[in-house]
Amino acid sequence: MDIHQSTSEVPDQPLAAVGYAGVLRELLPIALWREDAEGRVVEWSLAAQDLLGHRPEDLLGRPASPVLVPEANRELADQLTRRVQAGETVVGTLPVRHRDGHQVTMEMWIVPAADPQGRQGAMLIAVETSAVLRMRDSLAALQSLFTQSPIGLATLGPDLRFLRVNDALARMNGVSAAEHLGKRLTEVVPGVNATALEAMMQQVLDRGAPVVDARRTGRTPADPDHDRTWSCSYAPLLDGAGRRLGLIASLIDITEGQRALIEADRARRRFALLAEAGARIGTTLDLLKTAEEVVQVLVPQLADSADVHLLESVLDPDEAAGSGSTQGVLRRLAVAFPDPNAPTSKLAAGQTMQIPPGTVYERVIADGRPMNLYRSDVPALVSDPRAEALRTYLASLGSARLVPLVARGKVLGAVTVTRLNSRERFDEQDCVLVDEVVARAALNIDNARMYTTQREAALTLQRSLTNSALPDVTGLELTGRYLPASDHDVGGDWFDVITLPGDRTGLVIGDVMGHGIHAAAVMGQLRTAVRTLARLDIPPAQMLRSLDAVVSDLGEDEMATCVYAVHDPASGGCVIARAGHPPPAVATPGEAITFLDGPPGTPLGTGRQDFLTEQVPLPAGSLLVLYTDGLIEARDRDLDQGMDQLAQALRNLDQPLEELCDGVLERLLPRPGQDDVAVLLARTLRT
Repeated sequence: MDIHQSTSEVPDQPLAAVGYAGVLRELLPIALWREDAEGRVVEWSLAAQDLLGHRPEDLLGRPASPVLVPEANRELADQLTRRVQAGETVVGTLPVRHRDGHQVTMEMWIVPAADPQGRQGAMLIAVETSAVLRMRDSLAALQSLFTQSPIGLATLGPDLRFLRVNDALARMNGVSAAEHLGKRLTEVVPGVNATALEAMMQQVLDRGAPVVDARRTGRTPADPDHDRTWSCSYAPLLDGAGRRLGLIASLIDITEGQRALIEADRARRRFALLAEAGARIGTTLDLLKTAEEVVQVLVPQLADSADVHLLESVLDPDEAAGSGSTQGVLRRLAVAFPDPNAPTSKLAAGQTMQIPPGTVYERVIADGRPMNLYRSDVPALVSDPRAEALRTYLASLGSARLVPLVARGKVLGAVTVTRLNSRERFDEQDCVLVDEVVARAALNIDNARMYTTQREAALTLQRSLTNSALPDVTGLELTGRYLPASDHDVGGDWFDVITLPGDRTGLVIGDVMGHGIHAAAVMGQLRTAVRTLARLDIPPAQMLRSLDAVVSDLGEDEMATCVYAVHDPASGGCVIARAGHPPPAVATPGEAITFLDGPPGTPLGTGRQDFLTEQVPLPAGSLLVLYTDGLIEARDRDLDQGMDQLAQALRNLDQPLEELCDGVLERLLPRPGQDDVAVLLARTLRT
């Protein structure tokens, strides 16, 4: 220790100022001084100087009491001095005067000690009371933190060996606190990627910068069968001089929170997938397209393959009713198996297969309930004995599920989804999501199926009601076309040619409002009525009045438009009446193409019967064009533009009539429109 001497009393025995007390001083500064038998200061520590402000040279050799003891405590100080000189040790809390005059409350130990002359003096050891209280509170807080905190806590030395571990961390690791001490993390719980964590802790020591919320996942002896996740934070442990003594580690088990986040994320993704399925499945009423959309939603987001099958008995109910040949037969509508190792040549749309009896497939179709497939189940659907490669491949898949397509209480078929071994197996939530997507798809598929069935029926009805072969008539060359709408829907447009007495010809074109079987049926009734009335030689205006009554009798919501024209080769012209229908076009050689501007009349079914006739001359080589509004009306043009384009398409009257008709359709309908179209062209023959 550094000694400062004073020679005021005993020249051969030095008085001293005591030096710092190393680590202890850093934690709790201790003031130390000694007094001789007369109460003079003979030693004064540097810590005492720091705490009380008095320098050694100002105190050594001087009486301590006048300088250090407040006046009010002088008598008490004298009593304590006598007790100590009598050999007693005194402990107490006493105020000591600072060099600047304020009082410092100190915890003091006053013990007998021989002075330099061998007499009974005193050694005074003092710490500032506030510092003691701070240390006490800090130690209490540290102890409470280690013993009561639910957070795992540990201190580690510079060699990364455990110095202290609380019970919470011991429970997390499944290893007692005592078994941690003196060991490294790699020795205690190696199953938590301990090597990487130790590297991180070494960086904290080397750089002096903390790491907060580093995530680790693994298994410990506390829960050896399940992965758990912890949030780990590390901070350097420094002494008062900034030296790194080791580090402190804190760990929080966030397994449940992580699971909740994962579940929330999965729920979000499930909702997004269902929303996507609602937007992407059923964009058209085409059955094959709808099945392909189902596959595209499922793969690869939810599965590694998807296979959509429909029962043949559902696709062709008429055949199923007449024969048992389609019972238990599935037809593949769409499939996606993008794995390059799959023998995809064996999985093509349009294939049919018999459901193997007694298998899970038969149960799913019969019961209408989804089931998970096992390796022994999956290959059973491949009934072709030549498809051994496919059977072997399917048996190697990780997981599979067979979900029935059920709509309106009827099983339509099934969807098979699979996952490869490299992907997690379908869990409960995955199965719920797959089932929900398929359930939504089933309704779209059923809508497409019913639409396809109804459209086929409507087409059949329309073909049966429409005479596609136009008759040979006197004085006219004829051709006509019918085109369904772009969505392949069947409407109520039609045209007809009727031979009349006196070499005359009845030309009719009409448009029943609506689509589907009903519109086709109404069209058929009108066509039959026109043919019946025409043979009675009913004039055009009277014809439309009779048809108006027919439409009214069909129901108050029914409505149609119509043009009826009678051509008389003897007079060289036509008598035409319209019922709310677009005006026919007339092209005469050497003259401009015109559209009839006579009275348009009112649609059939309104009951107004406001029908008049118009006389139209048709010299030899003239062309009369009857059409429905789908020819000239479109989203990207108005009626005037459509009529102008029609006039442009009719300029070359010398073309063969078939080519002229095709040219009209190509110009005005380069692609199918939103409405069905009927066109009838009649050209007067040159004699």
